[in-house]
Amino acid sequence: MNKRILNLAVPNIISNLTVPLVGFVDMTLMGHQDSDIFIGAVSLGSMIFMFIYSGFGFLRMGTSGFTAQAYGERDFQKSMSALSRALLVGGGAAFLMLILQYPLSLLIFKLIGASQEVEFHAKQYFFIRIWAAPATLSIYAFTGWFLGMQNARSPMAISITINFLNIVFSVAFVKLLGMTADGVALGTLLAQYCGVILSIILFLRFYGKITKYWSKKAMMQLSGFKRFFRVNSDILIRTLLLTGTIFYFNAKSAAFGDEILAVNSLLLQFLWIYSFFIDGFAFASESLVGRYVGAREPRNLKKAVKLLFIWGVGISLPMTLVYHFGGDAILHILTDNQSVFDAAQQFQFWTALIPIVTFSAFLWDGIYVGATASRTMRNAMLLSSIVVFLPAFFLLEGPFGNHGLWLAMMLFMASRGIFLGIRAKKAIFQPAKQKAEETA
Repeated sequence: MNKRILNLAVPNIISNLTVPLVGFVDMTLMGHQDSDIFIGAVSLGSMIFMFIYSGFGFLRMGTSGFTAQAYGERDFQKSMSALSRALLVGGGAAFLMLILQYPLSLLIFKLIGASQEVEFHAKQYFFIRIWAAPATLSIYAFTGWFLGMQNARSPMAISITINFLNIVFSVAFVKLLGMTADGVALGTLLAQYCGVILSIILFLRFYGKITKYWSKKAMMQLSGFKRFFRVNSDILIRTLLLTGTIFYFNAKSAAFGDEILAVNSLLLQFLWIYSFFIDGFAFASESLVGRYVGAREPRNLKKAVKLLFIWGVGISLPMTLVYHFGGDAILHILTDNQSVFDAAQQFQFWTALIPIVTFSAFLWDGIYVGATASRTMRNAMLLSSIVVFLPAFFLLEGPFGNHGLWLAMMLFMASRGIFLGIRAKKAIFQPAKQKAEETA
């Protein structure tokens, strides 16, 4: 079982680590400009697309869960239908985003309320990167499908290719052509289209033979779409609440001033680096849990969950030490702006808490996705964001300022793991056991 976990987790870790590396390079490129305005602009631009695209995270997560269960059942028609539905929905959503980009931008930037200088450059970023939507959403669907098919190597190849090219393009546009936030956005745009081309090539290379199982009738089956939208609507609500909380965190950072916005943007890189690292095991849990649910193997399901949490603790403790003792070195790489660095040191100790506080939430998310237990995921996020985060922020903002904002974020992350853990027996393990008994 450990070998299966590592075979899925290690490629995901490798590919996921390249994702924050892009943000790391982008922040470094902007951190070495002559003003901290560019840090805030790229951070806000990236945050906007994180919010928008994570709203469509169900194209990856839902597809992964459905496909993994179909894999466990050895039903390739269901598997092909899961991919084609995701691509169809993603294509339609991307078309709407392109058509509505201008009213969408007006709404978003009115809600953020950043300074005029930061907003100007963030808008440049927005209107370039928005054209990557068709490629980005298609990649979500392909990635989720590959993971559901117990294939972590193809997503690794896609992610590494996209992020390597993203870095190369961004560095070239900023360093050679003298561009700023617009150069970073253009680099992302080009890299995404390279990624979707590679996704299609890998799909045809490894799974061309099972395309014969694709059926338009099966794909358009009403019951299949009902289940698709039921599960994915829960995931959508859950994801919007998660990204909405991050969005709110950034908006309140901007309200504290450009310097605090720059500080929190840099410190959030610690969260992104760790989250993509631990998500390697979360993605592995999506694949394995979905497989064992589909195959009606509750014993293997429990064993996999237990081992995943052992791996989670084993990763989180060393990362806590790295952040505690190496935080200054990481900040020095991110920026040479001394005033921003000095301000960041006042809040740096929060980064050391990130791994141990958040790992449970990330692992449970993967487990629930694999089991397609989406309603409980949604409810846990509602409680964590509305009942925990918002009241905590309003109580702590006055006396503690930015420290209060970070404490509210830590409480939000911790409560997610607690709520999901409490509900796991009823939402995941009991239904899996019942399905196995029905088919025995």
